[in-house]
Amino acid sequence: MVMTYEQTIEFLYSLQKFGIKFGLSSTENLLAGLGRPHENLPCLHLAGTNGKGSVGAVVTAVLTRAGYRVGFYTSPHLVTFRERFVIGRDMISRAEVVRLAERVRAVMTPEEPPTFFEFVTAMAFLYFSQQQVDLAVLETGMGGRLDATNVARPLVGVITNISVEHTDYLGRTLALIAAEKAGIIKPGLPLVTGEKRPQILRIFEQAAKERGARLYALGRDFLVRNRPSGRFDYSGLHLKLKDLTPGLLGPHQTANTALALAALELLGDRGFNFNEEHLRLGLSEISWPGRAELFPGPPDLMLDGAHNPGAAKALAETLAGLAYPRLHLVLGIMADKNIGGIMAPLLPLVHSLYLTKPHYFRSASIDRLAQAAAAFPGPVHQVPEVAQALEAARQKADPQDLVVVTGSLFTVGEARAHLTGTPMD
Repeated sequence: MVMTYEQTIEFLYSLQKFGIKFGLSSTENLLAGLGRPHENLPCLHLAGTNGKGSVGAVVTAVLTRAGYRVGFYTSPHLVTFRERFVIGRDMISRAEVVRLAERVRAVMTPEEPPTFFEFVTAMAFLYFSQQQVDLAVLETGMGGRLDATNVARPLVGVITNISVEHTDYLGRTLALIAAEKAGIIKPGLPLVTGEKRPQILRIFEQAAKERGARLYALGRDFLVRNRPSGRFDYSGLHLKLKDLTPGLLGPHQTANTALALAALELLGDRGFNFNEEHLRLGLSEISWPGRAELFPGPPDLMLDGAHNPGAAKALAETLAGLAYPRLHLVLGIMADKNIGGIMAPLLPLVHSLYLTKPHYFRSASIDRLAQAAAAFPGPVHQVPEVAQALEAARQKADPQDLVVVTGSLFTVGEARAHLTGTPMD
């Protein structure tokens, strides 16, 4: 009997009991059973700690504007599972989710049960292959070398940046984490990176040299020059563009946009045709929900899925550039994250703090958040539900203030579902 969409989602989440498992065997065996849909799929492969989704959103928007059929596989989702599979601007249908899951489920073996991410990655390869996309933009889940997406045979790779994250899986030092991310570098693959630290670049350079790949680094092989009001000039591998506007809010998006432009230039070398109008229009049309996403007020409200210290620092820099009398922060964080490191750059900017807990098994308790925020001098409110915390902050804020919801994409997802009236599925 064919499952309903709701039953399919329930089955997929049941695979989380198999945890996080590094290795490519299970994914490769699933794909072999599906006829190896990944082998002839043109791909852009994205790894790194922060900014993967922003880079992917820029590439998708520009090439879609240029008339290409571009698939974008990303994780996690905010409100609906269907956000993980997008072609152009269109999410996958519920019926397609059911069909793909049935197809992948049929080739599962009890001897090698896939994790949630392995199963869903197999669905993505099958979907984009069947839909005959011109390019599949694939975001790693975490790491690179043993990430389920690393069975791809990409045209171009991107490693955005490296921070200490997922240390139980990737290693406890930047060097070990960088080596894992460098695992996406393939023989002959051109790779773009936003990393500037010499010790990290050396790891990438060595991996590229060993595999006959070419590494292009921001600040060395392609450059940006900031202009007033957040605009910038781009001097690339071939292109020189003046007075560009990043399609996403925040000073860190200049670097992310530059990485996307360099990746687009390398895709251009491989037959993808686009012009300056496609680039500028694409940048103006980017949609990447939950990343410095503004909802007009009063009071204005911002959603940002900052879930590690690097992303929190980038959010703090964005907020410092905005003119609001007071900031009210709604904060929910996963228990396995660096809670103090996320709070540190944000709390000095904040007038009042609303601690909450999204409905996800990895969420940190409000008591634990309160302990981490014990030194915060302003008002602290403990509100068990994300939607309640958001509304409490809105009610206390003056019309000219800003309410910010952050700490996790799961927190932001619940907030966005509440704001848009969209059921979470």
